[in-house]
Amino acid sequence: MKKGFKSGFVAIVGRPNVGKSTLLNQVIGQKIAIMSDKPQTTRNKIHGVYTTDEMQIVFLDTPGIHKPKSKLGDYMMKSAESALSEVDAILFLTDVSEALGGGDRFIIERLKKVDTPVFLVLNKIDKVHPEDLLPVIEQYSALYRFAEIVPVSALHGNNVNTLLEQLSRYLPEGPMYYPADQVTDHPEQFVCAELIREKILLLTRDEIPHSIAVEIESMRTEENGVVHIGAVIYVERQSQKGIVIGKNGSMLKEVGKLARLDIERLLGSKIFLELWVKVKEDWRNRESVLHTLGFRED
Repeated sequence: MKKGFKSGFVAIVGRPNVGKSTLLNQVIGQKIAIMSDKPQTTRNKIHGVYTTDEMQIVFLDTPGIHKPKSKLGDYMMKSAESALSEVDAILFLTDVSEALGGGDRFIIERLKKVDTPVFLVLNKIDKVHPEDLLPVIEQYSALYRFAEIVPVSALHGNNVNTLLEQLSRYLPEGPMYYPADQVTDHPEQFVCAELIREKILLLTRDEIPHSIAVEIESMRTEENGVVHIGAVIYVERQSQKGIVIGKNGSMLKEVGKLARLDIERLLGSKIFLELWVKVKEDWRNRESVLHTLGFRED
């Protein structure tokens, strides 16, 4: 390892749907966190690993900080807030195309309780005129003294390299925690389940998203090299099961088709994907089910 090598952990926090997962995927260079236009898409802390010859940054893409409405929501909030105390820097991501609101102020009040350097990352600059940025910066700066302020477009990659360069100045010298070619510490099953859930978010109605969970029940490689994956999609009500399956199975087939393409890119192999839909009533408020699905406090 090169002398003077830097490494550290960086949390990405912000309101739901400001582009945290988009930023993480842009930095890593491939999809490891799912994306959706629906709030509260991310439920777990997603660890993404960015490595160069000079540094390694382990990013934590946290669930959007919000007022919880279920035990799952409680878990998501605790997961997001716990990240603030275990990192070397925090990226507070905001959407500059939307006005500073109560959710942003709520997060800033929590940031005031930590000693960690906080970057204000103004995302979605491609949606506003450059002259409109200064008033936004002044608004946020009046509420908190940020270590750095960086405007970016996570979707298009604008200024993301600048953000990484500035982050490197705040990292301590340290070891390489993960192999240089590793981009996430989550097992393949977790990422596969998330990719399936992403396609359901993309295709189903507004009543479905937060009622969905996906569990990989089996994953094995056949003699011909094809990876066989069996996954269960959990919903909370019988009516939701019908929506996810669709007329003559059409919705489920489309979910499988789209998910298979992403999973094949992830694994670098052909896959055979089997999907089942099961009802677990009110699973978001049942701790035993949440634990089975991997939602545990650290």
